Amino acid sequence: MSSKQKIVDAILDLDEATALSVAEELLKSGNDPVQILEMCREGMSKVGEKFEAGEFFLSEMIMAAEIFNQVMEMIRPQLMKSVTEKKGKIVIGTVEGDVHDIGKNIIIALLEAEGFEVIDLGVDVPSDRFVSAIKEYKPDIVGMSSLLTVALESTKETVKAIEAAGLRDKVKIIVGGGRIDPQAAEYIKPDAYTDNAALGVRLCKQLME
Repeated sequence: MSSKQKIVDAILDLDEATALSVAEELLKSGNDPVQILEMCREGMSKVGEKFEAGEFFLSEMIMAAEIFNQVMEMIRPQLMKSVTEKKGKIVIGTVEGDVHDIGKNIIIALLEAEGFEVIDLGVDVPSDRFVSAIKEYKPDIVGMSSLLTVALESTKETVKAIEAAGLRDKVKIIVGGGRIDPQAAEYIKPDAYTDNAALGVRLCKQLME
């Protein structure tokens, strides 16, 4: 069995010890930390599918997410080794009505590895909190994450709130998540959008240019 399959299976089995040991083994063998994160993301994606099918309950989702977060904390120092200078500042959060944070946490780790200063607002973040964070932290970029289709409306409302506060020309806005496609982007009107964390980092770097 491949190491990738071992991690995916360990997350599906809620086997914390195996997931951590395989991740540690891969790191020691010189594997790309980003690829290890991608393996874990795939495992969490399958957990999500089981949850939607009624095969997993909320408690199992929470346990799987905790395993993922522990693997990510193990990997984070390796990601940070190559940081030499600050690229910019980004405020990021999962929009109101959505509590998913796996995708957000992955892109935060990758952004920090690229030298961005990241202010994480957490999940279920109302539009006025994004507005106040822009005023407080004066970021270059605001990132909004959502996994649920119903949260697209919250994303749109947050962009409108930033406009109403007179801050739209002060920041670049990037939105991300599994439901973000060209049609959603046309509706929300961000500066950039993606459903892929690695691409999201590249887009943030482009927005800084």
